[in-house]
Amino acid sequence: MAADADLTPTSYIQHHLQNLTVSTGEGGFWTLHLDTFITAVLMGGLMVLMFWLATRKATAGVPGKWQAFVEICLEFVDKQARDTYHGSSRLVTPIAITLFFWILLMNLLKMIPADFIARPLELLGVGYWKPVPTADVNATLGLSLSVFFLTVFFALRAKGIGGMSKEFLFAPFGKWMVPFNLILNIVEWLSKPISLAMRLFGNMFGGEIVFLLIWVLGGAGILGMLGGGVLGLGWMLFHLLVIPLQAFIFMMLSIVYLSLAEDDH
Repeated sequence: MAADADLTPTSYIQHHLQNLTVSTGEGGFWTLHLDTFITAVLMGGLMVLMFWLATRKATAGVPGKWQAFVEICLEFVDKQARDTYHGSSRLVTPIAITLFFWILLMNLLKMIPADFIARPLELLGVGYWKPVPTADVNATLGLSLSVFFLTVFFALRAKGIGGMSKEFLFAPFGKWMVPFNLILNIVEWLSKPISLAMRLFGNMFGGEIVFLLIWVLGGAGILGMLGGGVLGLGWMLFHLLVIPLQAFIFMMLSIVYLSLAEDDH
């Protein structure tokens, strides 16, 4: 990264929005956003570690503080899953727990100023590092596509290939409107993962840009520092609501889609 004196506000923001990538070569078939992948895996590992620490010393008597906190969180997610999903699968609650807490931890990285992560990595020779995985549309699409394939699996398990094919062809307008039914159902099914991914990505990416703008404002003299401090605190407090809310919305919509996949139309 260039020295701060050589950076304009625009180039500073563009730098922090650049992913660290690995590709198959010039004009290659695919490009891996290495920072998104590594950070997402680390947050997933942290989630597993946190739950493991709670269960390692779990007791049926008076629970410890961490065990009690984890039990409250899990009971909350389990209640939401049970109230929303009316099928028979036992996978829904584990899916909901994984989605909510994994996305929550990835979103929480937004509370760490970008330079606090980028500068130490810069000393190690890493030029780019976008710290928030959910601000990368590839990560949110990956999550939503996973939910999409789970939805297909739930629909096939509940209705079979014949029942699902019949629903695609004959619902909602009946057998005389097969082409329209097919188009409508394809659009409906494809719109779910796209809207799920773009909603999470849009909120996290937009929030990251605002944080960077505030951070740039802090470098514009004494008044800029004061203004950046006030605006940064206000935006951070606002994001303390946005971060869990976006994880909750993603989880709830995923459960709704899984429930709808098993319903007859």
